[in-house]
Amino acid sequence: MYQENQEVYDIEALMRKYGNDVLRTAFMYVNDSHLAEDIFQEVFIKVNQKLYTFQGESSIKTWIIRITINACKDYIKSAWNQKVTPLTEVHENTLYKEDDYSAVEQEDENRIIRDAVKELPQKYKDVLLCVYFQDMTVTETAKLLGIAEGTAKSRLSRAKEKLKLSLEGRI
Repeated sequence: MYQENQEVYDIEALMRKYGNDVLRTAFMYVNDSHLAEDIFQEVFIKVNQKLYTFQGESSIKTWIIRITINACKDYIKSAWNQKVTPLTEVHENTLYKEDDYSAVEQEDENRIIRDAVKELPQKYKDVLLCVYFQDMTVTETAKLLGIAEGTAKSRLSRAKEKLKLSLEGRI
C-alpha cells in the first residue's frame, strides 16, 4: 500500500479498477489474449514494485497505461517476438443461430477495426489507443506520451484519417 497526498493506493484495488484497461491496451498492441494476460501480470508486478515512485504528476491510470504501453513496446522489440509469430485466436466450437447474425456481424466489424488500428504506425496507434480506448483527453495523452499537445492533436487527426482510408471498402 502506498500513500501520497492523502490518497492511498492498494495494488489489488488498482488491478480491479484498471485491469481491464491494461488488458485491452495490451491486446491492441500484441493481438494475442494469452500474451496480453502475460503483459497484464508484468505491468502490475512493475506497478507494485514502483508504486512508491509515483509522484502524482498525472493520474494513476495514466501512469499505469504508460507502463503498459512500454511493456508492450518492449515485447514487440524483443528478439523472441521477432523469431516467433503468435497464433491468431480461432473461435472454434462457436455455433451461431440465425438470430445471432447481427452479433456476429458486429464482432466481425470490431475485428476489422482492431486490425486496422494495429496496422497504423506506432505514433498514431499510441494516440488513438489513449484517446479512444482509454478515454483520455488530448492533454493527458500528450503528457503520457511525452509530446506537445499540438503534436498529439495532429497525430490524432492523422490517425483518424489513415484509419478512415484503411477502413474504406472493408466495412
